[in-house]
Amino acid sequence: MCTAISIVSKQNEVFFGRTMDFNHEIDLEAYIVPRNYKWSGKYLKHDYRTKYSFICTGQPIGRLLAADGMNEKGLGVAALYFPGFAHYKSRKTPGKLSITSVELVNYLLSNCQNIEEIISLAPILEIIGAPDPVTKAVMPLHWIATDKTGKSIVIESTRQGLNILPNPIGVLTNSPDYYWHYTNLRNYMMLSPESTEQKEWGNLTLKALSKGTGSYGLPGDFTSTSRFVRITFAKNFMELPKTREEMVLACFHIMKLVTIPKGIVIANNNKEEYTQYTNVMNLNTGSYYFTSYYNNEIKCANIKDNQSNDVLFLGKIKSYATPKHI
Repeated sequence: MCTAISIVSKQNEVFFGRTMDFNHEIDLEAYIVPRNYKWSGKYLKHDYRTKYSFICTGQPIGRLLAADGMNEKGLGVAALYFPGFAHYKSRKTPGKLSITSVELVNYLLSNCQNIEEIISLAPILEIIGAPDPVTKAVMPLHWIATDKTGKSIVIESTRQGLNILPNPIGVLTNSPDYYWHYTNLRNYMMLSPESTEQKEWGNLTLKALSKGTGSYGLPGDFTSTSRFVRITFAKNFMELPKTREEMVLACFHIMKLVTIPKGIVIANNNKEEYTQYTNVMNLNTGSYYFTSYYNNEIKCANIKDNQSNDVLFLGKIKSYATPKHI
């Protein structure tokens, strides 16, 4: 369970963010990867070096695997859970660019500068299922990508093949597939931020008990389908602030509508599903903001903070204290 959004500010800056909701304890950390850093993909024919530096959240288990991040060119990518629908190739196809599901965020941030370059990979790209280092199983994932122009796509690998879909909504949650969520929004087209004060039923006058009647029927549960509707409604009707700093705060405010406290969602493994961290990235400035479940203070790093030729460790996302370098 996760929710991701992209929003364009009044200053035409693109903010890209996500919640990380999971029922496994994951000790994610923040890193800045420099240009020309050597990667060794499991199914790639050759090692490759990063064309672009990027800042990310990930885990250094054997090698750094990013869950989300943005690069110096203003491209943001995030992986979200996609159970029951994700389907990957089990082995490499000759002539294809074969990337494991857990390495796709790394590869796209390292090699693509915008959405158009990701789309250009469609004829050759295939995603191979590989065990996630946390769950030790093949993680069902789909991906959202946004660049600093505001253009957004969804990448889904299903039994029907690989699809790179336009995402004009700028929202992604979990299963079902993106087009199902898009169509489902029609069931909520009557929602409005404007309150109805009273209605006349024949000669009977009914007066509203409170404000907020325009959003009556907005789903409030934590299923992926409800979170998609709720965050789309909030994103499209939120007031855009005047300054960049206020925009960061506004993004975190609307993400609170889909954050999950401990104890109210229990997964099938009898573990708590909760929002372990939330981040917001300014794709135009390279600033990366985040909070964790245990620390609501907004911390910030910038992709330009790493002037070395090696990966810079910024700190643990779960840390109570402000991590080093941030």
